[in-house]
Amino acid sequence: MLSLFRKMLPREDRFFDMFAAHAKKVVGAAEALSALLDGKDVETNCALIVTLEDQADNITRDVLQAVRRSFITPFDRGDIKDLIQSMDDAIDMMHKTVKTVRLYEQTEFDPRMQEMGRAVVEAARLIAEAIPLLDKIGQNHQRLTQIAEEVTRVEGRSDELHDQGLKALYRIHRDSGNAMAYLIGTEIYGELEKVLDRFEDVANEISGIVIENV
Repeated sequence: MLSLFRKMLPREDRFFDMFAAHAKKVVGAAEALSALLDGKDVETNCALIVTLEDQADNITRDVLQAVRRSFITPFDRGDIKDLIQSMDDAIDMMHKTVKTVRLYEQTEFDPRMQEMGRAVVEAARLIAEAIPLLDKIGQNHQRLTQIAEEVTRVEGRSDELHDQGLKALYRIHRDSGNAMAYLIGTEIYGELEKVLDRFEDVANEISGIVIENV
């Protein structure tokens, strides 16, 4: 019945289409972030992330407008708002990382930063897999729960990489006396950690939706 009703809604009120479109922007930004951390076309990938973040913001606004306009939503209005905003926070944090990279004109990155970039891609792809499954929560609740747990594991791995990276930075720059390089490195590590934290927030939102609707 709900599926039939959704088909009757105006196109802009089809929440899952908008969620999927946003998730696609997030994955694209994650892939660009990983590429730039690998030293590939750094400025081009920075610009791409900025563009994708702006497009994701537009989708977020569309979702929030649809929540206010719709008589019936696929699940709780507050959950819809929290889910899309948590997804948007993830890509916003990638944008913030780009600002730091550009500000300090960074073109080379530590190996553990590169590993964290790959973790960002993994988390983004997991979230993109989860989004369409929310259309049939009852049928997909086990996989949704697994995805949330996998994202949490990815975030836990990134915490370890963050700590290892900071220790390596300290050892390198303690002897060289290059305090600026150390500070820039710690800032980038911190922002990458926050990107993964935001993905864990998305996973927690998905877990909450599953619990409330199964």
